[in-house]
Amino acid sequence: MNRQPWALTNNQLTLYCHVQPGAKQNQLTGLYDSCLKIQLKTPPVEGKANRALIDYLAKLCGVRKFQVSIKRGLTSRKKTIVITDIYEIPANISEIAKE
Repeated sequence: MNRQPWALTNNQLTLYCHVQPGAKQNQLTGLYDSCLKIQLKTPPVEGKANRALIDYLAKLCGVRKFQVSIKRGLTSRKKTIVITDIYEIPANISEIAKE
């Protein structure tokens, strides 16, 4: 894959993510297979990791949780996340993608 790990159109940010649940801490670690690699402490049990991902991305992007949704990959490590009512790519995400 040779794409940006995000797309910003019409005040909507789409993030392409590779999620690693069960990690030591919640963190955005870089890129993996043209996706943002996100490590989460929460194990992938009964949707807990998906809820933790939404919480983490809302905090990381400075938005409210209801603005963040998983559009694809509910049961996969590869996820497509959509954040609504956002007008620019957060600096912490764009910096990771430059590395």
